[in-house]
Amino acid sequence: MRNWSGTYEYRATAVEAPTTVDAVQALVARSRRIRALGTRHSFNDLADTTGVLVTTTEIAPEFTIDEDRRVVTVGAGTRYAAVATFLTGEGLALHNMGSLPHISVAGAVATGTHGSGDLNGNLSTAVRGIQLVGPDGALRWVRHGDPDFAGSVVALGLLGVVVRVELAVQPSYLVRQDVYAGLPWATLLADVPAITSAGYSVSVFTDWVGDPIEQVWVKRRLESADETVPDQIGGAVRRGAAAQIIESDDDNTTQQGIAGAWSAHLPHFRIDRTPSNGDEIQTEYFIAHSDAAAALQAVRALGEDIAPHLLITELRTIAADDLWMSTASGRDSLAIHFTWRNEQAAVEALCPRIEAALEPFAPRPHWGKVNTVPKAVVASRYPRFADFRALVARADPDRKFSGPSTDALLDADVAA
Repeated sequence: MRNWSGTYEYRATAVEAPTTVDAVQALVARSRRIRALGTRHSFNDLADTTGVLVTTTEIAPEFTIDEDRRVVTVGAGTRYAAVATFLTGEGLALHNMGSLPHISVAGAVATGTHGSGDLNGNLSTAVRGIQLVGPDGALRWVRHGDPDFAGSVVALGLLGVVVRVELAVQPSYLVRQDVYAGLPWATLLADVPAITSAGYSVSVFTDWVGDPIEQVWVKRRLESADETVPDQIGGAVRRGAAAQIIESDDDNTTQQGIAGAWSAHLPHFRIDRTPSNGDEIQTEYFIAHSDAAAALQAVRALGEDIAPHLLITELRTIAADDLWMSTASGRDSLAIHFTWRNEQAAVEALCPRIEAALEPFAPRPHWGKVNTVPKAVVASRYPRFADFRALVARADPDRKFSGPSTDALLDADVAA
């Protein structure tokens, strides 16, 4: 079995898709090595194991709303598109959405997958509780306020198989997306926060060589559907025509210039269509937002070498959080995302050069995307890594839930 893009082949001995939580418990209890697999949107070996892979995507969502706590409980394998559709029907919303609404809740949470917005935490920051199947097959909840909560949310699947997740909700809201064209690089580099704060969620799309930048997507949270929006941002002009991130024969991106439910306009891709192209490789690095201009200049110096192998780069921001292994832990962050053509050798050659350019800014690679940063270096960039490693040792002393990639991380000599 391969991942969503077809660029990684899993090495597990079997893949199981139980339809009940009881069946997950039984499978975990009898397995020597087992890891959870979501919707296979990772581009590296993070989710793989030498044992069994188990997916909870076939378990019914069983949505439950707790009005007093303002949370919705969902099945861990439920896709965000389904969660968004359900919540909108109930007059409720999440604070954020990833660009791709077809990823599973538990998979996105476990890897710190993010969404966008200067003031918006990543998807994991909505978590108020997770229900895990432990090594012996027993169920347990970890909830906000518990001593280990901050280390148990973005946990890379190392604490057990997550079967239920509690997410914070709020009243539904309107979002309008507009595309602005012609942002000069000089304007962006002179004041990155002025551009990234132009809306509730802002994405800058570049190929690193074109100037001005062709597309800036601004998603605004509105009080009313007839609220007016600026015609220009930083010299970029609002476009009336539809735009796409990557050219495609299918109109699978969300509508521009029209206010609508958050669920239909906050993601990049429509929840009722198959998103993106799939035949691609993805890489992403998170640096402090305060270093954005210098980091972008460093990468832009490689633009002529990057562009021939690139489909698109997206620049987005994520608010700081206190989750131990979140890529935004402790710092407001800029995400520098590369969607590459399916050219493995070229990507593997470019990653070390990009990482070297970003090295002064201590980049944290996305947990589920291609990179060549040594595991010891990755671990050293998380101040609570030692605490996380100790938590894993307590929860799963025999490393039933680990695999080759996570073993290498847990065994990393951080002092080196």
